[in-house]
Amino acid sequence: MEFKILRNIENSFRQIRLFTFAFALLCFGIVGVVVYKSYEFAEEQRQKIYVLDNGKSLMVALSQDMSLNRPVEAREHVRRFHELFFTVAPDKNAIESNVKRAFNLADQSAFNYYKDLSEKGYYNRIISGNIQQRIEIDSVAANFDSYPYQVQTFAKQFIYRSSNLTKRSLITSCMLVNSVRSDNNPQGFTIEKFNVIENKDLETVDR
Repeated sequence: MEFKILRNIENSFRQIRLFTFAFALLCFGIVGVVVYKSYEFAEEQRQKIYVLDNGKSLMVALSQDMSLNRPVEAREHVRRFHELFFTVAPDKNAIESNVKRAFNLADQSAFNYYKDLSEKGYYNRIISGNIQQRIEIDSVAANFDSYPYQVQTFAKQFIYRSSNLTKRSLITSCMLVNSVRSDNNPQGFTIEKFNVIENKDLETVDR
């Protein structure tokens, strides 16, 4: 009888130890899940940026990896440079203003091309002939597999004279390198080795 009682006590202790061990595992599991969820929640909160709108209201903006947008920013940088550099009005101040803004996006190679055009009297003819010139970018092809990035731009120039309209094909090439972001260079790139590959007339239409 005493042996049976001792055996029952031993079985009870064994069951208690088993239940205690299972309960401890359950607690560790719950703690692990809570900690993981806490880190996950904290990471989500770090993706949010709170922006004060003119000191009036608080807005939430979402952050993301800047590298994901670099190809888009690179194309926009090249596009903006071409629009500034090749959009020309018969106004000396307007030409100098646009070109100066374009120089903030490029290196000496762009200035050298501008200087060559100036020495050939290109801008003087634009002003004296009251000629308008604008550009339309067809595409910007860039290779982001190697650095610095190789870029080719395909565009059309439209040259408006009082008597006719000339459409020209424009193809340029350059290298893109990372630079410091600023108000004058919001994308943070610099154009190097700028070169005009093709600039030829396609058609001329009387006006």
